[in-house]
Amino acid sequence: MFRSVDDVTARLAETGYLASPAVATTVFLAARLGKPLLVEGPAGVGKTELAKAVAAITDARLIRLQCYEGVDESRALYEWNHAKQLLRITAGRDETWDQTRTDIFSEEFLLPRPLLAAIRGDDAKVLLIDEMDKADVEVEGLLLEVLSDFQVTVPELGTVTATRHPFVVLTSNASRELSEALRRRCLFLHIDFPDEELERRIVALKVPGLDEVLTASLVRVVGALRAMDLRKAPSVAETVDWARTLLALGADRLDEEVVRASLGVVLKHQEDVRAAAAKLDLDAV
Repeated sequence: MFRSVDDVTARLAETGYLASPAVATTVFLAARLGKPLLVEGPAGVGKTELAKAVAAITDARLIRLQCYEGVDESRALYEWNHAKQLLRITAGRDETWDQTRTDIFSEEFLLPRPLLAAIRGDDAKVLLIDEMDKADVEVEGLLLEVLSDFQVTVPELGTVTATRHPFVVLTSNASRELSEALRRRCLFLHIDFPDEELERRIVALKVPGLDEVLTASLVRVVGALRAMDLRKAPSVAETVDWARTLLALGADRLDEEVVRASLGVVLKHQEDVRAAAAKLDLDAV
């Protein structure tokens, strides 16, 4: 997939994803070693976007399993199209059950979900298992089974084995601990909020019309907000949104009036807005 770490960095940048050396190196190793990549960090630092960027630069199909509490095998792996099966049974009333059963448990009635879809076919795929920490522990067991051999057994059809392994990215906001067994299967990457210089570059790339001095001021203020004890620190995506807001307002500097009027773009809880309004000292940043 990639010739070198520098190749990863350059190609990700072409999609608008500015990768740190640690990110580029881990992506390169995951591709070279054929290992799943577990990406952990706060919400909004680019974990999901990394998988999308890798899919874009490798011309791979992105298959996404969005995890949530209660997601189960039928949503992650496969299920049968029960409505279509019932119609087929009704239409074939004169057939024996053996004839009908052979038909209704065939490929035509199978609904592949992300895990099965990712290991079928010969095309390049990126499997994104997003927010793994929101899924139940039972789903981890299912995932371990799939990731260990890249095969899935459908009792009625047999075992489906991947002829081409997908590039697998698991993301986690660390709201709960993932099992050690799952971690052992993966290469680990922690993505934190970017340093000031990288965040300036990200804003400049995403909002090229914003003045350079204003961009630097914006990034420093966001850094000061993250240093506060807030319920939800501003993400990189919210930094970019704030930059677009300043551009839309025609602001030429980040003064107290502009900050107070637009804090809701970066802070999404009223107690955070109140704390920032009381503690933020623009002269000190």
